[in-house]
Amino acid sequence: MTEGTQETFQELRPLLFSIAYRILGSVTEAEDAVQETWLRYEAAGVEPVSVKAYLSTIVTRVSIDVLSSARVRREAYVGPWFPEPLLSDPYEDPERSAELADSLSMAALLLLERLTPLERAVFVLREVFAFDFPEIAAAVGRSEAACRQLAVRARRHMDAGRPRFDADRAEREDLAARFFDAFRAGDVEALRVLLLADVEIVGDGGGKAPQWARRVVGASEVAKVLIALAGPFATIGGTVEPHEVNGQPGAVFRDRDGRVVNTMVLEIAGGGVQTIRAVINPDKLTHVGPVADAWSVLREANRARLAAGGDPLPPLAKRVRPD
Repeated sequence: MTEGTQETFQELRPLLFSIAYRILGSVTEAEDAVQETWLRYEAAGVEPVSVKAYLSTIVTRVSIDVLSSARVRREAYVGPWFPEPLLSDPYEDPERSAELADSLSMAALLLLERLTPLERAVFVLREVFAFDFPEIAAAVGRSEAACRQLAVRARRHMDAGRPRFDADRAEREDLAARFFDAFRAGDVEALRVLLLADVEIVGDGGGKAPQWARRVVGASEVAKVLIALAGPFATIGGTVEPHEVNGQPGAVFRDRDGRVVNTMVLEIAGGGVQTIRAVINPDKLTHVGPVADAWSVLREANRARLAAGGDPLPPLAKRVRPD
């Protein structure tokens, strides 16, 4: 491979990663798919007419193969499964900014999980990245007519369950800032008024970190759960770092040593927070930074709460699977 070929690949790497991540919902698997794409391209020794189309085809096919096996593992996953959090999308295209942002949200990625691997790949290439059908057909190894049918089915499934984020970016950022201010201040009432009546908080611990022991729904219940954790977490030196997560307002929670405890993303609609999703599974956080032992953090927070004369933390978490 020539130096120019390597430069071209590096220029296309953000696009290839973004395609793979949306198909796979995993940062680590997407990075592996991009690396495998380079190895196959290097071994082929060809000079395609369109390097972009050629590499997009390879990364799509690799991702489809990986997803087919990953789906089996996800069916046996302990507790709710969420995509690995992505703090920033490396690919930017001003003409597709709305589609790129919408397709990156946790809600959209979870909806994509309902599609078959082929439907998911076709939807991502067509609806998110605006590939034409001849390119899509080449990428997935199906006829153009078959790809059009796959696109229609995928779009129908996505439209039926697609979340509608009716707040613009400025409104979302303002509400999120007030949310995390109230959380850090331990102000349960200020937090409650920012939550929709049917708000839900859900955690993905994968059996390897604390998970909520029951479904927590409703503004009052969710606010109490969050505030019960906020004070003790701050007392033991924990910090809340507001950060965009999967294109939505969120935060990275760190222990006193700066290690990642979890990420949290807020889904905002109708003037309030609709869903709060926390990724706590340490296996899904390694790309964010060094990972803390969430169980140790929880135990220390509980001791701090008791030392301050408070009640023990409510049964919000449980060890789903023993170590």
